[in-house]
Amino acid sequence: MARSGEAVRRNDPELYETLADQWWHRRGAFAMLHWLAAARAALVPPAPRPGAVLVDLGCGGGLLAPHLSGYRHVGVDRSASALRTAAAHGVEPVLADVGAVPLPDGCADCVVAGEILEHVTDLPAAVGEACRLLRPAGVLVLDALAATARCRWVAIGLGERLPGIAPRGTHDPALLVDRRALVELAAARGVELRLRGVRPSVRDLLGWWGGRTEDVRMVPCASTAVLFQGVGCKRG
Repeated sequence: MARSGEAVRRNDPELYETLADQWWHRRGAFAMLHWLAAARAALVPPAPRPGAVLVDLGCGGGLLAPHLSGYRHVGVDRSASALRTAAAHGVEPVLADVGAVPLPDGCADCVVAGEILEHVTDLPAAVGEACRLLRPAGVLVLDALAATARCRWVAIGLGERLPGIAPRGTHDPALLVDRRALVELAAARGVELRLRGVRPSVRDLLGWWGGRTEDVRMVPCASTAVLFQGVGCKRG
């Protein structure tokens, strides 16, 4: 973590090693990731068959796990410490970059890419892998930060200074996600994405900061210009 006056290395993977003990602290550095995991899971369809597979790209410490049922939960991440934590919560770990996943085509009934696309340097590769892994009629669920001035101000300028939202240095403004490009990349690979905006409930957030609640609901909003979710079904 950067000290006051020290330059911040943005999108540095070492951040997650430094904060490896924080994954399951509901009031720790990754608190908002718990809120987002719950909101993401609400978009995951029921497991369509016995033994259905869900591939969780950028799974981190496995925060999605408590919200799933009926799926074989496979987590892909390039942080070995995060995968060890995820495995302790029932996730099958795969150490790999999300742009080159060592799993077969069409292996997944659902692919989830939560808070990972704004960290990759090759968006087409990551989107291509997410779509490749899906079987026909499989569902892609994602959330990401948008490449807008509003997002840079809200999510980075403000958000990385507020407790529980994001540690300093988490995001690189240059890697925020172009929504149009994302939709076009997915469509070219057979997945028609629908996007919607999402934000923390202000009432819940104030209650969380005040120590009156342990969870913050993520609620839909009209604009996708900061944080957005996407859902799409693979053709065929």
